[in-house]
Amino acid sequence: MKNVKTLVLAVVAVAAIAVGVVGWWQYVDLTSAKGADNEALVSAKNTSTVQSEVSQALEKVLSYDYSDPQTTQQAAEKLLSGDARKEYDTLFAALQKQAPGQKLVLTAKVSAAGVKDLTDSKATLLVFVDQSSRRAGEDQANVSAAQLAITARKGSTGGWTITGLRPL
Repeated sequence: MKNVKTLVLAVVAVAAIAVGVVGWWQYVDLTSAKGADNEALVSAKNTSTVQSEVSQALEKVLSYDYSDPQTTQQAAEKLLSGDARKEYDTLFAALQKQAPGQKLVLTAKVSAAGVKDLTDSKATLLVFVDQSSRRAGEDQANVSAAQLAITARKGSTGGWTITGLRPL
C-alpha cells in the first residue's frame, strides 16, 4: 500500500512540474513574440496618437489651393521626409504647372487609418483618403479615393513625420 501511495505522489509531482514547465514556456513564448513588441496591439493611446498625427499630416499635404500653394509646401517641409518628400516634390512640381490655369483646389480627408505596426520610433499604417478636386467652371467637385501605405518616424520633438508614402 505504501508503494502505491509513493507512486501516486511521484506521478502527481511529475505532473505538477510538467504543468509548471509548460506554463512557463507559454509565458516566455507569448511575451517574446513579435506581437508583444507591436504597440499597436497593446497601447490604445500610442496607436490613437500616431493615427491622429499621420491623418492630420496627410490632410495638410494632400490638400492644395492654386491661390496659396505655400501653405501646402510649408506643411510638406514640416511633415514629410525621406522618400515621401521626394515623391511629394515630384508630384508638387507637376501640380504647380497645371493648377493655376485650371484654378485647381484639392481637399483631402482621411476616412480611415489603421496602424499595422508601431514601435517607440516607427509606425506603418494603412490609410484611406478621399480627395475632392474642383476646377474653374465646374459646378461639382470630383471625388476620388486612395489607399496609401504609410511609414512614419517619431522625431526628436515627439511628433510623427511621414517618411514613406506608397499608393496601393
